[in-house]
Amino acid sequence: QVQLVESGGGSVQAGGSLRLSCAASGYTGRTYCMGWFRQAPGKAREGVARIDGNGDASYGNSVKGRFTISKDNAKNTLYLQMNSLRPEDTAVYYCAADPWSGSSCYRQVPDYNYRGQGTQVTVSS
Repeated sequence: QVQLVESGGGSVQAGGSLRLSCAASGYTGRTYCMGWFRQAPGKAREGVARIDGNGDASYGNSVKGRFTISKDNAKNTLYLQMNSLRPEDTAVYYCAADPWSGSSCYRQVPDYNYRGQGTQVTVSS
């Protein structure tokens, strides 16, 4: 059973930065698509970023150029560096994982099989 634990959330002023971490455990030797999604009160879940089994990253339009996803395979840790934060980035951020098909991450990040408990990010103006 894959377990994901996020950390690094907090409160920051607009224009500031935060780095989220996601510690993964319970891998069975498989490769996974890994990603982040967020959910603000009263809003739908939104895919933020994902990284596939080849290490290729993709981003949601609202965060392109500001957020960077990366992973450290040796530490089984996924990161999300968030720069130039805006009040509209305020949400609970979740780490998620899905088995890698070997060619593509077919599903949207919010629909991945495994997710963590979430970490709150609050950006004030």
